[in-house]
Amino acid sequence: MLCRNVIEIIEKRYPPSCALEWDNVGLLTGGYQKEVQRIYIALDATDAVICDAVRQKADLLVTHHPLLFSAIKRVTQEDLVGRKLIELIRNDISCYAMHTNYDVAGMADLSAEFLRLEYAEVLDVTCEGEEPMGIGKAGFLEKRMSLSELCTVVKDMFHLDSVRMYGDGNTVVERAAISPGSGKSMIRPALEKHADVLITGDIGHHEGIDAVDMGLCIIDAGHYGLEQIFVDDMRRYFAQALPEVTVITAPPHSPFQTI
Repeated sequence: MLCRNVIEIIEKRYPPSCALEWDNVGLLTGGYQKEVQRIYIALDATDAVICDAVRQKADLLVTHHPLLFSAIKRVTQEDLVGRKLIELIRNDISCYAMHTNYDVAGMADLSAEFLRLEYAEVLDVTCEGEEPMGIGKAGFLEKRMSLSELCTVVKDMFHLDSVRMYGDGNTVVERAAISPGSGKSMIRPALEKHADVLITGDIGHHEGIDAVDMGLCIIDAGHYGLEQIFVDDMRRYFAQALPEVTVITAPPHSPFQTI
């Protein structure tokens, strides 16, 4: 199958038009006429991922986070991104990124399903239409519980060793907002949706304590912790839509360890 045919299948479900204007989604390296027999899926195009994609003889690397976010002036071995581009091109591996278009058209609903949110609505609308779409979801938990109990639920549902909690663990929460990835900008939308708690990642000290003072508890499950669901979700999608293509996934690997 040609790379352009694989891209058509991706973009049928996750159209680039759903991506936010600052993003850089789509084919970042390689050609549309390349024959694709083996697809490698990962959250990030790290050195380890690219090395494994080369070892696995992948033709196409599909990542959530774009390898290229802004223009670059040189491609050399001395530059981090340049080194990765050289390795991909040298091994004839095309690279495709599906970032905020996936967040809007896939991640929002999927993360809400993991939490089993009821009466879920879009947290931050970015695509108007018959059915508004956007970043994150807000809805009701299956039952009222303490913030500490919800932390345990989040750890279980997303297979995490730990989360960070902002707020009193005894606080009863009923309405939750979830926004995988970096969620500092989702505090205001969560408050506007009358959420008791926001589940997200990359919350800093000041954002956390300010949110609590505004009446919003936060569970920081990490950027990787929540977005890792992308890999298995895309594996299932490719297995169904492209049964003739071999799909390989990057092994789960948190970018940090809590000691």
